[in-house]
Amino acid sequence: MRIREVGLRAACFVGAAVTVTALAGASAFAVPATDGPPAAGSSTTTTPPFTTPNTDACPQKTQPPAPIDTSEVPAPGEPTPTQLAVPSPAIGGQRMGDCGVIVPDGAPPVPEEISATAWMVSDLDTGRVLAAKDPHGRYRPASTIKVALAIVALRSLDLDKVVIGTQADADVDGTRVGIGPGGRYTNRQLMQALIMCSGNDAAHAIAAQLGGDKAAVAKMNEVAKSLRALDTRAATPSGLDGPGMSTSAYDLSVLFREAMNIPLFAELIHTEQVDFPGFPADPKIPGDKDHPGFPIGNDNQLLYNYAGAIGGKTGFTDDARQTFVAAAERDGHRLVVTLLKADVRPIRPWEQAARLLDYGFALDTQARIGKLPETGSEAVQPSVPLASPPPRADGTRADPVQPAHQGARIATLIGGPVLVLVLLLWARRALRHRR
Repeated sequence: MRIREVGLRAACFVGAAVTVTALAGASAFAVPATDGPPAAGSSTTTTPPFTTPNTDACPQKTQPPAPIDTSEVPAPGEPTPTQLAVPSPAIGGQRMGDCGVIVPDGAPPVPEEISATAWMVSDLDTGRVLAAKDPHGRYRPASTIKVALAIVALRSLDLDKVVIGTQADADVDGTRVGIGPGGRYTNRQLMQALIMCSGNDAAHAIAAQLGGDKAAVAKMNEVAKSLRALDTRAATPSGLDGPGMSTSAYDLSVLFREAMNIPLFAELIHTEQVDFPGFPADPKIPGDKDHPGFPIGNDNQLLYNYAGAIGGKTGFTDDARQTFVAAAERDGHRLVVTLLKADVRPIRPWEQAARLLDYGFALDTQARIGKLPETGSEAVQPSVPLASPPPRADGTRADPVQPAHQGARIATLIGGPVLVLVLLLWARRALRHRR
């Protein structure tokens, strides 16, 4: 079975939007979705108590856990990727070579209810690593690898160039934002779809401009190598699992920090909602009509629910499970948190990230167990600060707890059912008159 990322186009749409669409014939309204797989239906079956995975014996020192299906089997004629070499000493410092929980001397215990098999908290600006669990253990990145694709694309593509959507874009596996054949999209809009809504169709359209999937993957791997993210090997532009796919909590922090040198990346991970173009009717489909544009929303729930959230990237595949990278700011400090092979139990990944961020912010400002490598933009231009998300139009930062469109979301959720009820009562009354 082909491994799929969760949600398809539903990753950017919710039931309230469907209600409005059905009643008014309007375009689908995208609001942030949860970062986990859809429920398979109600069940009274009890699950065993949650246990945090133990990594003390370094089970993923050389490669990710065994896949659960055939998604990583090489295509006929393609070679099986060899294991990536394990650097010695560990990149980032001696303690980064440990595989269990690593905290500064004298630090309090790490938060409970963290299901991520590997995680790390680091300082976005200084590169200090504050706390970690199996930082160089190798796991699958899922859509968080789109951070590497964004680095390549934002530094090489003309953002104002108009790209015509193809059927191949529309047919791509996994999460899709809704690109249609014949649609006209600027590269800036494709980047919005890639970063905010994790669109694999957007990843396909971007990769096509980089020379195709193989060429795009090669460029992504070149970026990882240049940053000394040596646990990382992309196999697909989108993050769908493929032969040899790998990253680590440490490497994901490195990639995210590099991406934050690009102002548009910092802007897009902090953007809550934008309008996305539609596409024309397909002449091959009888009766098909033009498909109007629609809003898309950022799928990172931390952005809406954590004070000081800067933004980040979510991911999920059957093999990778939940993956996550995000940043937040408090009292002048900006921290990054990464999660790999997490689950939605006992709390959702963004909530696990929030607890780890709280833990990091509570540590001494000089706490350190390791360091991110000074490579890439920091090494070439050490005086250039990392990009910050732009302020709102009034000059202030948005309150993450009450986002700008929170009122509209609540009104839709409440008003939709009320409108349905009113229409049903009206119809019933009309039928009585006809009798």
